[in-house]
Amino acid sequence: MKHPGLLDLSELLRGLSPEVRPGSFVMVSTNSHSGLQALASVDEEEGTSMVLEQHKADAFRLEYSSVFAWITLTVHSSLDAVGLTAAVANTLASAGIPCNVIAGFHHDHLLVPRDRVDDAMAALSRLSASVPEDDVPPASLESF
Repeated sequence: MKHPGLLDLSELLRGLSPEVRPGSFVMVSTNSHSGLQALASVDEEEGTSMVLEQHKADAFRLEYSSVFAWITLTVHSSLDAVGLTAAVANTLASAGIPCNVIAGFHHDHLLVPRDRVDDAMAALSRLSASVPEDDVPPASLESF
């Protein structure tokens, strides 16, 4: 079976093309989620973790600890690609920016603190621009 999406790390990084999804988002955990439409969810032993628009969590009086911006890496990455999450996480960590990654079938999505979204976008742009056209990853990515 042919794998959809890119596998080559250099191509992925050059083509990141991050975009900010409008809105503010939160992560909640609940055992009762009737009526809630999560943008992403994970069923865990302790409850269902859900990413919601902040105003919807507020309407249901759900507790959350952080407000996030949602960044989509619009490059079409393969689920079998190696190193993309590590490279992005390392870049954001080096800038002191927390990041929660959601892997979708076509794209990866990042939840970063709302007040750091501009810093995150700048860091991702620098990462993408740092990859030369000759497919040699920058030295900072050699460990991935």
